[in-house]
Amino acid sequence: MFDSKEHSHTRLNILTGDWILVSPHRMKRPWQGKVETVPADNRPSYDPTCYLCPGNKRSDGSMNPAYTDAYVFVNDFSALLPETPDGGESDQGLLVSKSETGICKVICFSPDHSLTLPVMQEDAIVKVIHLWKQEFEELSKHKHIRYIQIFENKGEIMGCSNPHPHGQIWASSSLPLELTKETTQQKKYYTQHGKSLLSAYLDLELEKQERIVVENEHFVALVPYWAVWPYETMIISKRHVQTILQFTPEEEKAFAAILKQLTTRYDNLFNISFPYSGGMHQAPVNDGEDHAEWHWHMHFYPPLLRSATVKKFMVGYEMLANPQRDITPEAAAATLQQLSEIHYSLR
Repeated sequence: MFDSKEHSHTRLNILTGDWILVSPHRMKRPWQGKVETVPADNRPSYDPTCYLCPGNKRSDGSMNPAYTDAYVFVNDFSALLPETPDGGESDQGLLVSKSETGICKVICFSPDHSLTLPVMQEDAIVKVIHLWKQEFEELSKHKHIRYIQIFENKGEIMGCSNPHPHGQIWASSSLPLELTKETTQQKKYYTQHGKSLLSAYLDLELEKQERIVVENEHFVALVPYWAVWPYETMIISKRHVQTILQFTPEEEKAFAAILKQLTTRYDNLFNISFPYSGGMHQAPVNDGEDHAEWHWHMHFYPPLLRSATVKKFMVGYEMLANPQRDITPEAAAATLQQLSEIHYSLR
C-alpha cells in the first residue's frame, strides 16, 4: 500500500503550478558529502569596521547616522537603478532583452550589530514592520514601479555580505517570474471560487493540523504541503489582505510575535544562528488592477538539511528537471513544532 511517509511521490505547488518530487526513503542514505564550517556567532553589539553600524562610514563614503531604531537607506550597490534609459533588443525574436528600472534599499533591523530577529524584543520587531510598511507605501508612489520585494538573506551560507542583521527591499518596474506565477494561480482560483487560494488552503491546513508550526490570532506559520527546502516554512495572514499596508496595529504585533517564534525555532533546531532567505509576497502595484485575488504571505527558504554542517544542494535532477526533497513536510513541521520558544542562547 502506498505510504507518503515512505514512498516517492510528487506534490503540486498550488501557488506556482510547479511540481516537486518527494523521496522520503533517501533520508536513510549515509552522508559522506560536503560538510560546512559553522560560522562563529560572537558578534559584538558594535563593530567599528562594519559598514552598517551607527555612525560608521559605508563603502561608498557615506556616513550612517547614529540611528537608534530600524534604519533604511538606498543600497550603495543597487541591482536596479531608477535612471536606466529605455531600450532593449529583439534579434529575430531569439535574442530578446529590455531595460529594467527600480530602486533598491537596505534596512538595518537594529543599531545593535549582534541582534537578529529571533533575539530582538517584539516591540523592536514592530518598529521594523512599521518601516517595511512606510517603505512599501513610499516606493509604490513611483508610478514606474510594479512590484516591491521585501526580503532578508541571513547567514554566510546564504551569501550575506555583511553580518549586521539587515534585510533588503527591491522595487522593480516589471513583475518577477515567481510573482507572475503566483498572480496567475491566485487569480484563477479566486475567479472560480470567489475566495482567496490561501484562505482555502489555510482552512484545510488548520483542519488537518499536520504541518502547522505555530499559530496566533492573526497568523499561521506552517510547512507548505509542496515545500522544496528541508525546513521551508510560510507565514500566512488569517485575514485576506493584499499587502502589508492593510495590517492593523493588532496584526502588526501578532506578526512580530510569530516572526520571533518561528525564527527562534529555527535557531533552536541545530543550536546556531539559522541561515535562510525569507521574504514577503504581496500584490503588484501601479498596474491598474485591485488584485482582490492576492493574499499576503511570507516564505522562508533555509538550506540546512540534517545538521548545522550539512546543506541541501540544488543540483543535477533539481536543476535539470524539477525540485526534490528527502524529509517530508510533515516530518519537518513536527520537528519545528516541538522546539522550544526560548532561544538556545538564553537557556
